[in-house]
Amino acid sequence: MGRNKYPEETVRKILDTAERLFVEKGYDRASLQDIIRATGLSKGAIYHHFASKEDIFYAVCDRIGQRNEAVLSQVRDAPGLTGLEKLRAIFKASLQPELQAKMFCMMPYLMDNSKFLASEIRSIFTEVVPLFMEPIIREGIADGTIRTDHPKELAESMLMLSDVWINPIIQPTTPDEICARCAVYNRLFGAFGIDGLIDQEIVDALMDYAEMTQRLHKGGEEPV
Repeated sequence: MGRNKYPEETVRKILDTAERLFVEKGYDRASLQDIIRATGLSKGAIYHHFASKEDIFYAVCDRIGQRNEAVLSQVRDAPGLTGLEKLRAIFKASLQPELQAKMFCMMPYLMDNSKFLASEIRSIFTEVVPLFMEPIIREGIADGTIRTDHPKELAESMLMLSDVWINPIIQPTTPDEICARCAVYNRLFGAFGIDGLIDQEIVDALMDYAEMTQRLHKGGEEPV
């Protein structure tokens, strides 16, 4: 068999197909055989590029992360906004349905997958905080809309609570629990001038995601 002249196209086909299947079925229920069957590629062709379903999943998440970063960069660099306004906008942008619904549909519960959970936490400290959150908080300090002497630590605590404690894909969480956690979150960070950061629209989206993940992990109706 001759060498594949278009490896990039093969990889793109694998990732496009895997992303669709992970969204439709969830990571746990989408098998490597499903990916092989849907792409029409041989098992050898898949394994030439990826060692396992887990490797494919990481690559899919990386692509989605790159799309998210492009959106968050636009918010961070937007002219004419205060630091607090950018902070509100970045929370809104990070929960856009077209960006996040895929992640909530496909992800396993991270508490049951320590490797995935570690990857999520590492991303907070090495990417999201230094590239997006901390620069925005520093702008807010400079323009007087955010009050803190510790921008890095404030950014870290905000992200750890929003991306881990409030995140419905960390462990099974009811919509009511999500709502209560959001209320506590807003009270905690109000002391820094950051009032009502998680507004009702975001709360409603998170509650919907909690229901979605519970339904998917119980093996109920698959998302469309």
